[in-house]
Amino acid sequence: MKALRTPDSCFANLPDYDFEPHYLMVDDSEDGELRVHYLDEGPRDAEPVLLLHGEPSWCYLYRKMIPILIAAGHRVIAPDLPGFGRSDKPAVRTDHTYQRHVDWMQSVLDQLELTNTTLFCQDWGGLIGLRLVAENPDKFARVAAGNTMLPTGDYDPGESFRKWQQFSQDTPKFRVGSIINSGTTTELPQAVIDAYNAPFPDESYKEGARQFPILVPTTTDDPATEDNRAAWRTLSKWNKPFITLFGDSDPVTAGGDRIMRKLIPGTQNQAHTIIADGGHFLQEDQGENLAALLVKFIADNPTS
Repeated sequence: MKALRTPDSCFANLPDYDFEPHYLMVDDSEDGELRVHYLDEGPRDAEPVLLLHGEPSWCYLYRKMIPILIAAGHRVIAPDLPGFGRSDKPAVRTDHTYQRHVDWMQSVLDQLELTNTTLFCQDWGGLIGLRLVAENPDKFARVAAGNTMLPTGDYDPGESFRKWQQFSQDTPKFRVGSIINSGTTTELPQAVIDAYNAPFPDESYKEGARQFPILVPTTTDDPATEDNRAAWRTLSKWNKPFITLFGDSDPVTAGGDRIMRKLIPGTQNQAHTIIADGGHFLQEDQGENLAALLVKFIADNPTS
């Protein structure tokens, strides 16, 4: 597998981002290893909070939340998916598959030996993270889902998603920072937009970012359909705490929270919240509020 590695110099002096990088290698049985970057903040003996980002962001998205979670006594793990952030970037689009990304994050979960984990997932963080929960139920104590879903292709994804999918394939330049800015209710400073562009020195680094939109199952013949249906069969019996924390201004995932509350028994009696002035990237718009809600969710649902 041909993979690109963004130079460290690209990540120098990013605003409000002063976290130590950590790395591990994930194995692909066919094509060798990839280096995956992750943040690991807070006390190592605390119950972990796993923060999974989506498309086309990276763990910079969680910079507002991490200090609040640490102050509450939690260990915070925030990986960059391969193809994003400081992780290696497979340079051929077809090397990015849904199953491979699940497997790569499974390797991270296994190598870090995470247990009693609280997952927060957004966008593709949910498509991958909810699969991990379903396939490793004993490793997770709680789940918080924000602006995400686990699609099977059985239902129409909606016009907003179809437009995004088409745009991602047709645009001659995939302007990551501008895309994220367009998915927020607030106007991001140029320095923050530049930080989202930092992992991608040129278009050759963006093959994963371009591929992700067409990996979302939208028809029942999608390669991921059966695995996602199997995950839903597990989630439909999930009785551990599960909360939805969605923004009020995301046309792509609007309504996904209602589906999860209907189908997942662990959602009962939780303080589900629609967060005001929260766009698709609600971690940018309402990161501090989102972190406070996540801290309360954990405190309200102790493991012992």
